[in-house]
Amino acid sequence: MQPRSPAVVGRHREIEGLHRLLADARGGRGGAAFLAGEPGIGKSRLAATATSRALDDGMAVLRGRVGAIGTMVAFRPFTEALLSLVRRGGMPATEALGPYRRVLGRLVPDWDDGTSHDTSASPVLLGEAVLRLLALVGKDRGCLLVLEDLHGADPETLAVVEYLLDNLDGQPIALVATTRDEVCPAYELASSSAQRGAAGLVALPPLQRHDVAELAAGCLEVPVDDVPERLVHQLWQDSVGSPFVVEELLQEAARSGQLVTSPDGRVQVADDLRGNVPDAVVRSVNSRTEQLGPQSQNILLLAAVIGHRFPLSVVRKAARVDERLLLTTLRAGTAAQLVEPDEPAPDWYAFRHPLTADALVTGLTPTERSALARRCADAVEELYPGLPGEWCPMVAELAERGGDRGRAGRLFALAGRRSFDDGSAGSAVNLLDRANALLVDSDVVDRADALSSLLLALSATGRLEHLATHAETVDELADRNLDSRKVAALHVQLANAEMIAGRWADALTHVATARSLLGPEADDADLAPVDVVAANLELARTSPDRIETASALATRAVAAAERAKLPEVACEALDLLGILAREHDLDRSIAYFHRARQVAEDHSLAFQRVCSHIFQAGTICLADGGVRELERARQQALRVGAMPLAYEIDGILGQQAVLRSEYTLAAELIDECLEVTRRLRVGRSATYFLATKAMLEAHQGRRSAMEAALAEAANWGGERASYELPYSYGLARTFCALLEEDRELAEADMAQALEYDEQNPTTLHMVGKNGLGLLLDVLSGRSGWAQFKTVTATAASGMRWNKQYVQLAHAVLLGRDGQVEAANAAVLAAVDTASLYPMASQLGLRLVAEPAHADGWGEPVGWLRQAEEYFHNADIPAVASACRGLLRQFGATVPQRRSGSEHVPASLRQLGVTAREYEVCRLLLDRIGNKAIAARLHISPRTVEKHVAGLLTKTQQPDRDALSSFVRSVLRN
Repeated sequence: MQPRSPAVVGRHREIEGLHRLLADARGGRGGAAFLAGEPGIGKSRLAATATSRALDDGMAVLRGRVGAIGTMVAFRPFTEALLSLVRRGGMPATEALGPYRRVLGRLVPDWDDGTSHDTSASPVLLGEAVLRLLALVGKDRGCLLVLEDLHGADPETLAVVEYLLDNLDGQPIALVATTRDEVCPAYELASSSAQRGAAGLVALPPLQRHDVAELAAGCLEVPVDDVPERLVHQLWQDSVGSPFVVEELLQEAARSGQLVTSPDGRVQVADDLRGNVPDAVVRSVNSRTEQLGPQSQNILLLAAVIGHRFPLSVVRKAARVDERLLLTTLRAGTAAQLVEPDEPAPDWYAFRHPLTADALVTGLTPTERSALARRCADAVEELYPGLPGEWCPMVAELAERGGDRGRAGRLFALAGRRSFDDGSAGSAVNLLDRANALLVDSDVVDRADALSSLLLALSATGRLEHLATHAETVDELADRNLDSRKVAALHVQLANAEMIAGRWADALTHVATARSLLGPEADDADLAPVDVVAANLELARTSPDRIETASALATRAVAAAERAKLPEVACEALDLLGILAREHDLDRSIAYFHRARQVAEDHSLAFQRVCSHIFQAGTICLADGGVRELERARQQALRVGAMPLAYEIDGILGQQAVLRSEYTLAAELIDECLEVTRRLRVGRSATYFLATKAMLEAHQGRRSAMEAALAEAANWGGERASYELPYSYGLARTFCALLEEDRELAEADMAQALEYDEQNPTTLHMVGKNGLGLLLDVLSGRSGWAQFKTVTATAASGMRWNKQYVQLAHAVLLGRDGQVEAANAAVLAAVDTASLYPMASQLGLRLVAEPAHADGWGEPVGWLRQAEEYFHNADIPAVASACRGLLRQFGATVPQRRSGSEHVPASLRQLGVTAREYEVCRLLLDRIGNKAIAARLHISPRTVEKHVAGLLTKTQQPDRDALSSFVRSVLRN
């Protein structure tokens, strides 16, 4: 009798699917499959079948498995997979990997030059590095990557898997992963990937009755018809279709004498063949371990307490046996089908199935199990002082099983801090959350330290849904006499987290509580963190002096942080000062950011260094419009796993794409950012992204879509929404009105933007005060040289977006004074400045064409022809029409644009309404007279009168009011 069936049964369709997956990978058409099911259902066996076929076909094969117990160090399955390749000598020449070789130092120790943990913690970057390596390995032959037991994987591992899934197309790579079909992140990833077509989800059902008979025949080495019907019935009933349980039941039945072979070779069943599955498996495993002797049995029990996989060094130390007995036990256990070498990891063994380990510990009392867990924990600490890497969470898990909650909590907290420092913020949250729960009844200082680390990790990951619960914990710690300084520090962290979540009132409450606890005699170390959070919160207040107050607080925070040697706080305060200096001195602003980056560099603060880099890059972008430094900063954010920062950069890049008229790219960036922030309920970022979306719609003349985005921003933002009002009026509404050729509305919207900015000054400096607002005022005659000099005295007027409008305003003022050559030079300078911004450039030329023609300077006809062509092609009919009207007024030939009927609603087209009549229709909705309509469309009032008369006839409406109501109902539908 064989312990396992020589063939996989009942999985023919699944095996064919895996064979197709491998064939596609060999042909350069990569893909993935998740094998999902309950323990014992055959996931690993099916994965092994794929492995064997891949090896037979000459493919490269890499295998990795999630750690033995609990949450291990991030990316462990990938480390094991790559190390298995290294051991077999299958690693290709790595020159082709370029900088990604250093990234992979996180997974391959020999490639680590000491910087891998700073530069490669991002799952996105690491995923790209793994993808490139696998493509090299599989070149011309295909590559199979097998990842097992992902149900226990850390968040970073799953993030890399997700990246691979989304990028396998066109690669010679097949990915096969196994996971239990239970509620867990891995199964959610498998399900979502299958829904979007990124992977196949192979759900393994229990075996059918005839499959159980075939499996039994394979183990018994007899034809399927020779398996007694009674045996098949009992196996089917007791195993519930689990292949592992079927094999265990057969071995137990044979060992206990319930199965005998007659002289003619036929299998016969004893009369007392009975048993339920759990008991049968436990009996089967225990009967085999008992045959190994007491010492070997104790060794396997210790291994089972560690988990499905176990390190030999720890088991030997905990069992206090010599190497000879350990190896004897392993050989005997292997022969008894209990354990097997864990191939990807040397010095590690694994039980044949997780149920084997469970069966071994089932017979232990809770006291016995706790004692063995403590012995294993002590053994690890003796062997690996300081508990580096995965040993720390392993001992934490064992300590929890051993009943020592305090020790377990402290070690989970240590593992969480290390994970955060490595950039694995998602794993850090999981570990610190466990620590926080375990330390509930422990020393208040330990609990406070764990909670402090947890709040930091939550803020970095944006997981801010349960801050109210953590605030209650802080109050509880205060009631248990935690030192008031530590309580104040926790309130500061809560304030920072609430600020990130966009809940400003709650954040201010925490700041006030912290100040109250510290009192008037607070020292620098306590005061600096409070001041820097308070300074940031000042920017969210609706107050005309908020910039001045924030600057004072940030300046005080920098000085206190430097005296107290708090580099993280100093960096944050310097960054804030850099933001606040933008309006008046760009060089000084950049210098603040550079100083903050240097402090972060000197103290190895990767996260703070990235923050300062982002702010510096943003200021450079404001100055010259370039986005290269922003893209570099984004890569730095990804490398340290700071995803919220990366999304904020994407928001800035999306805004810049709008300004550059790269609307498709802008939509992709903004929609991705919105998807994440909506899912995470991060209101602070959502309002900014929605305001940017409104700006995207406005710059394409889509008023309804703009209004919808602004309405959603107001609903999302709460307190934050008012912070975006200058932005939404100055960069969205004003432009939408200009593209509708409604100058009066545009001027009103700009005035509103400036009023909001006066009440609540923005740090963006692009809303119009230093640019477009000046040009509109100059064009209307409300402003002259005095206002021009006031605006140009600010550094913000030199920002590239603002500068184009300042230069156009300068040209208009010069032309008005008869300085023709100077005006022409100013326009040329403006055109050069505006070269990054196609729509803004053409709109600016359309705006200044009228005063240029009136005052006799520039080339207004040429400008209008360019603008008309641009806005016609951009489907902005109002501006294109205005340009044609002005060209007629100037006596120039006008391009004939007979198209446009496609913009007329079908119901109006059926009545014979023309494109020009439709333009008049839309303006009738504003209840304005013929002269105003004529001015907007640059036609005569008499022509408008004819169009209105034609519309009344075609629509059979009695008067203008009825016509307006009719058109409104048509447009609404």
